[in-house]
Amino acid sequence: MMPRAELLKDIVADLRMAASFVTILPVASSKPAGDGAVARATWALPIAGLLVGLAGAFVYKVAIRCGLTPNLAALFALTTTALITGALHEDGLADTADGLGGGRTRERKLEIMRDSRIGTYGVCALILSFGLRWSALATIGSPFAVTLALCAAHAASRAGVPAFMTLVPPARPDGLSASAGAPPGRSVAVAFALGTLALALALGPAKALAGVILLSLAGLMLARLAIRQIGGQTGDILGAFEQLGEILILLVAASFQMGG
Repeated sequence: MMPRAELLKDIVADLRMAASFVTILPVASSKPAGDGAVARATWALPIAGLLVGLAGAFVYKVAIRCGLTPNLAALFALTTTALITGALHEDGLADTADGLGGGRTRERKLEIMRDSRIGTYGVCALILSFGLRWSALATIGSPFAVTLALCAAHAASRAGVPAFMTLVPPARPDGLSASAGAPPGRSVAVAFALGTLALALALGPAKALAGVILLSLAGLMLARLAIRQIGGQTGDILGAFEQLGEILILLVAASFQMGG
């Protein structure tokens, strides 16, 4: 059995690696990135997402206390989360939309997804993503409810990433997704459990169930689309998956808010 001190050290290293994987924060892990270390650390992605959500929620609360409307506060919150992540997931969503929507062959789609330039499909995807999330946060309104919604959305949207990486093979032999490798079953299970717990604590059991179902359906649809069009997943596909999850959870929170 692993000594407690060594176990704690590994947990901290995984947390730092997960945070450095999805944010631009200077928290790179001391653990070597090779030998599947990134894949093993994916269990901590929901926790890294929780930190991103808390940062956005803090800015939202400050903006409201400064007298700004929920619309403006929501805009500042989204700006904060995009800055902390380096717009990594938004970039993945845009590249995925451009590649899957604009290419005719598998090779052309992958080529487009690697192109740093953004096309019409990517622009439209980003407008929809920011617009839906902004509207959802503004609809929720209450700083406390927004905090819960952002924490749930950012944790749960990353909780399914390890499972997606395991079930959908890499589309390329190189690239971010291929180099990370397939997460082990334990990492997949822990990430899923953490994401589900975040949903249940933030939104309640019924809303959490709705969120899990929607996330699962979105993941299955994206996985099928990615396999059929490019033969698997890439780092951009994973970013698009996170964005879809974030949008869905915020919409669930907003719709239940409207329904009382």
